[in-house]
Amino acid sequence: MRLTSSNMMDDASDHWLIERAITGDATAFARLLERHYDVIHRVAYRWTGNVEDAEDIAQDVCIKLGTALATYRRESAFTSWLFRITLNAVRDRQRKQKRDAAQLESVAHLAEAATPPLQEQTSEVHDLWSAVRQLPERQRDAVLLVYAEELSHAEAAAALGCAEKTVSWQLHAARKKLKGLLEPSQS
Repeated sequence: MRLTSSNMMDDASDHWLIERAITGDATAFARLLERHYDVIHRVAYRWTGNVEDAEDIAQDVCIKLGTALATYRRESAFTSWLFRITLNAVRDRQRKQKRDAAQLESVAHLAEAATPPLQEQTSEVHDLWSAVRQLPERQRDAVLLVYAEELSHAEAAAALGCAEKTVSWQLHAARKKLKGLLEPSQS
């Protein structure tokens, strides 16, 4: 069997694709994005709970990767680094949305129209992720990476740039907070 560049791309490791993409190989970059787009989108969706926001964030991450790949130093797994890039993009978007909402409110004086009414919660899973989105940022990050993305505490710590014990503590604090957030709705 003769190996074509297409076959090589399909079997290539992330590191090989990254090296090729950094040198300007558009096919390698496209393959890397294709390989990891679902993870980027899934993380963004779980964080925002909104398909349109998740798509915008995933697009922002893909664009950012074009220049950010050169900064990847292989100190952690590529997916850990990618989680960090994605979570930063989520936070950037949330900060921008807050600034935009504040600016709209101050200019238009339309505080009552700033947010649409919440639709009824129809499933326990949706309720749970809505509660998770109310957690403090570091607790949300830990819950998302460990429970939604099924990373170990060590892998989540690498993605978040903190100690493994910190992730464990954040999860403990998140469980307590979630119990308080979810109990009133269960009565």
